[in-house]
Amino acid sequence: AAMALSGDLWAELPAERRIFCSVLLFSWAVYLWEAFLAHRQRRVYRTTTHVPQELGQIMDSETFEKSRLYQLDKSTFSFWSGLYSEVEGTMILLCGGIPFLWKLSGQISGRAGFGPEYEIVQSLVFLLLATLFSAVTGLPWSLYNTLVIEEKHGFNQQTLGFFFKDAIKKFVVTQCILLPVTSLLLYIIKIGGDYFFIYAWLFTLVVSLVLVTIYADYIAPLFDKFIPLPEGELKQQIEVMAKSIDFPLTKVYVVEGSKRSSHSNAYFYGFFKNKRIVLFDTLLEEYSALNKEPAEGEDGENEETKSKTKNKKQGCKNEEVLAVLGHELGHWKLGHTVKNIIISQMNSFLCFFLFAVLIGQKELFAAFGFYDTQPTLIGLMIIFQFIFSPYNEVLSFCLTVLSRRFEFQADAFAKELGKAKDLYSALIKLNKDNLGFPVSDWIFSMWHYSHPPLLERLQALKDAKQE
Repeated sequence: AAMALSGDLWAELPAERRIFCSVLLFSWAVYLWEAFLAHRQRRVYRTTTHVPQELGQIMDSETFEKSRLYQLDKSTFSFWSGLYSEVEGTMILLCGGIPFLWKLSGQISGRAGFGPEYEIVQSLVFLLLATLFSAVTGLPWSLYNTLVIEEKHGFNQQTLGFFFKDAIKKFVVTQCILLPVTSLLLYIIKIGGDYFFIYAWLFTLVVSLVLVTIYADYIAPLFDKFIPLPEGELKQQIEVMAKSIDFPLTKVYVVEGSKRSSHSNAYFYGFFKNKRIVLFDTLLEEYSALNKEPAEGEDGENEETKSKTKNKKQGCKNEEVLAVLGHELGHWKLGHTVKNIIISQMNSFLCFFLFAVLIGQKELFAAFGFYDTQPTLIGLMIIFQFIFSPYNEVLSFCLTVLSRRFEFQADAFAKELGKAKDLYSALIKLNKDNLGFPVSDWIFSMWHYSHPPLLERLQALKDAKQE
């Protein structure tokens, strides 16, 4: 009877109230699900205090304890930042933060001589204010994460000055890309007629391809120094391996990631016959700043970075670096990169099509406090961020499952290149260098891990090693 009564009350609510309540309820349902998973994983960090038997050969107890404490700190931080984020989002919705900011944007653009008919100008002011608010409220969390947690566990290489310079640079670069792209997108939606969603989708496709192409050449160097990998044995071996699988390699760079953090990575980018490989200096044993002693007369510290020796002897040997690259090139050879682009663009097209179907629904705008106007940017925000959130959750989980499958396939590809033994030792080293914790709760792992757990990857490679 109570269920029937609440059902009747729900049915009597105006459509806009039902939409608003559904969005809030779903947002909290997702948050509580994530909090439940994180709680299960935190319990694993707290209770697994000794190296499990199957890890005895690959992990010493000191590293195991270090990684356990690091992941426990990260998980606790994640809980509080997640709770803050959820409460902040709820308060913004309940207090009408979005219509308030839109009204404020109108007043600011009005003072600059742009009336209500200049909707795109008002949209850009709104976007600037919203991203500024987000950057300011996120700053204490980012500061704490970098200068307290990462510092405590020996990963942070940034001083306070470097951190702020970096944050301001990031904000400015983001605005330089975001504002022109958004204004063009809004203009295309305005003049596109009945088939605007096709033009909007094509425009976002072109923008994403351009950004992928220019990112490592023009955007990333604004933050980190890229130097060509010097001639030598490693470069020669990389070129030979690339040639053996017809990878059209044009350049190999080393990026000074150690100025920011001692975490390590490698990736490739570029289209068609113009591919580059980027290696973090922290991945390479002979380049890692953490493996070098300060020269005589130096105190080992400059104004921007401070070299730490807590994680002494970091990085991989040349053979192991080649094995890691064999895995990365496997993603290319097996078409994973192209498949990901196709999935992403199919999803983007579907979202724009559904946006075109829903944009005329005045109730959607009324649900978020827009009774008299239906600005396009607000429509994009409401539909893509709030209305699509159940779909986005399902899609995200499916992509995580697919990503894990791709990782196993890329490992198998490196195995076929004869790199099983070196990839095996590289994965252990990288796990140690990055203080990855090799024990995980199965539901947490299934929902969150885009890479398979370390033990599963090692088991798959072990079979090949023993052949």
